[in-house]
This record gives sequence, C-alpha cells and structure tokens, in this order.
Amino acid sequence: MAAHVKGKILAVIGDEDTVVGFLLGGVGELNKARKPNYLIVDKNTAVTEIEEAFKTFAARDDIAIILINQHIAEQIRFTVDQHTASIPAVLEIPSKEAPYDPSKDSILNRARGLFNPEDFR
Repeated sequence: MAAHVKGKILAVIGDEDTVVGFLLGGVGELNKARKPNYLIVDKNTAVTEIEEAFKTFAARDDIAIILINQHIAEQIRFTVDQHTASIPAVLEIPSKEAPYDPSKDSILNRARGLFNPEDFR
C-alpha cells in the first residue's frame, strides 16, 4: 500500500523503533525545503521541539496523516487536542514501550462525543 493519496504523505512523530519501522516501509520524504516528514523522539527531545514538529506537520499542505506515538502525544496533549481540522488526520499509535489507551486518545474521544450510545442500539 502506497503512502501517497493524491500527492499527500504521512508524517510520523515517534520513538526510534516506530519511526525507523515506518521509514523502512517507505514513508520517508524530504519536501522542497529539505524538511523531513518525521521526528524521532528520545529522552533528550524537548517538549517544545515535539510541539513545533507537530504544528509544522499540521500546517503543511502535503501531509494527510500525522502518526504519533500515544505516549508522545501525551507530552503535547494540549496541542494535539487543539488540532480540530480533519486534514491532516492525527492518529495516536502504540509503541513497544507503551500500549495504546483509548481513554487518552483525543480524536477517539471527540468522535465518541459525536455519537450517542443510543444510536447503536
């Protein structure tokens, strides 16, 4: 499956294992300004750097989806929660170190708010 949808690409913000996995899958790109579509986050990465990368990816018109490890999204939860545009979509994904917790996923929680549980009975 190609990462391209009408010229749009994925962006990845994650720990080394996650980002390298996606890069091996072929999602790595540099735009015209030579800026990559990924950020590897480790224990030395400043929260401001993560936030800046997220905001930059969210503002780029060539990015359709931002994949972010949930434990990293937690560090910039306010910024992730403020992103309400449908494109780029933000998907919180698990990492080897941190399993996925649906209760922390702001997009999933927002989607839940759109539907009344009665609608599904």
